[in-house]
Amino acid sequence: MTLKWCLPSLSLHQLTRTPMAAKCEGLGLGGVLSHGNSGAFPSFLPKEVGYYQAQACTMILYTCSFLQMTLSETRIMSSCVKPVIRSEKNPVVLLHCFDSSCLEWSYAFPLLEEAGLETWAVDVLGWGFSDLDSLPPCNVQTKRSHLYQFWKTYIKRPMVLVGPSLGAAVAVDFAVNHPEAVEKLVLINACVYSKCTGHPTKLPKVVAYAGVSLLKSIPLRLIANKLTFNGLSLARNLEWTNVGRLHCLLPWWEDATVNFMNSGGYNVISQIKQVKHRALIIAGEDDRIIRYKDAVRLHCELPNAIMRIITDSGHLPHVDNPASVSKLITDFVLHDSC
Repeated sequence: MTLKWCLPSLSLHQLTRTPMAAKCEGLGLGGVLSHGNSGAFPSFLPKEVGYYQAQACTMILYTCSFLQMTLSETRIMSSCVKPVIRSEKNPVVLLHCFDSSCLEWSYAFPLLEEAGLETWAVDVLGWGFSDLDSLPPCNVQTKRSHLYQFWKTYIKRPMVLVGPSLGAAVAVDFAVNHPEAVEKLVLINACVYSKCTGHPTKLPKVVAYAGVSLLKSIPLRLIANKLTFNGLSLARNLEWTNVGRLHCLLPWWEDATVNFMNSGGYNVISQIKQVKHRALIIAGEDDRIIRYKDAVRLHCELPNAIMRIITDSGHLPHVDNPASVSKLITDFVLHDSC
């Protein structure tokens, strides 16, 4: 299925095939994204943010901010991108993949706002750029509690919760436990049938921290990006490696990640049929990480879902093809159609 996006300055073919920086130029974002004045970045970002030109993500980096929340009697400053506009429609809240951040939404975020949607991009507890010097547990229960406190404090209305990859498991878990907080779900290349136990494990400390150190290594990230994206040049791969591992340079990241690994991770297989919300399932045609048959299975098991496929797109279609993903989300939010 090929989708059309009403942007007179740039065709869908250009959006899906041109380099990412060029896409931003065509969307009228080039002036905003072209400067590299790292002194204007929020002070809580790692100092390495100024060492490279992450042109694609500069706009979101500049607008990333802290929200204060209390979690298990611990005050934390949680990172997110807040909406420029407020809408009478229920807001769209964007989650991200495993060990990622709100920077994933650099391309789609402005398109969703351009469509008139009140859009938030929030970093899941233990990932992203939050200030976690007083580190709470980073297990599934605490991640869920963090998202609920964010919703209860700042959103206060049923939201359209968008989860890509493991973020889909976060969204399913949250919707089942807090159905009043969710209006609709959007699940993108959903990683909801993983073999995580969901039960605490105890890796030897040396093994756990060695694995986490490998997780943030540049070679591993380069390989992962080749699997994740379609037709990625070496230069673009290096850029997205820097972007993808930026949050890993925060001092609490290793402890938070080991904590999550030892907690057993997400296991939402038994929760899927409990989801009663209207849901949109988006599958990238060329996803090499999540099997197409898993998307079909999810469509069959969710009682109130529709499914759409995006051509020429890999595991992260909101990066590969932001126009198509934004169009699908917008139509789903405003008209319940795609």
